[in-house]
Amino acid sequence: MGLLTAVTWTIAALIGVYLLYRWLSAGGLRGQEAKVTRFPVTLLLSHPALAAASLACWVAYLLTGSAPLAWIALCGLTVAALLGFTMFTRWLGGGRHQRRATGFPVLAVVLHGVAGVTTFALLLVTAGIARVF
Repeated sequence: MGLLTAVTWTIAALIGVYLLYRWLSAGGLRGQEAKVTRFPVTLLLSHPALAAASLACWVAYLLTGSAPLAWIALCGLTVAALLGFTMFTRWLGGGRHQRRATGFPVLAVVLHGVAGVTTFALLLVTAGIARVF
């Protein structure tokens, strides 16, 4: 189950890289004139950084079997997921007409979210099996 978690995590990461590429190619931070849809830079950088660092901890757990690494990965992914949920709700809440005009890939956002939730559930179960005690 640990390997399946890594696979779903990698799928979520690849879709996330695609979304970041699309956003940056559409102007990124420069393209956000509307105050409602503006995302803080720390939010935009923390979400992928935490997810990538947590993935590295998860891979280290798979290679070493060290239970604390599994729990560190779970904690990091929890914070990254909360940041992602914050971005998703802000994206839904403001600038809907602007979003349609730029052609932001809604399907990719949904797939990224589904892959992220699936990864979180698998990680929770697998880390629960790897007891720290």
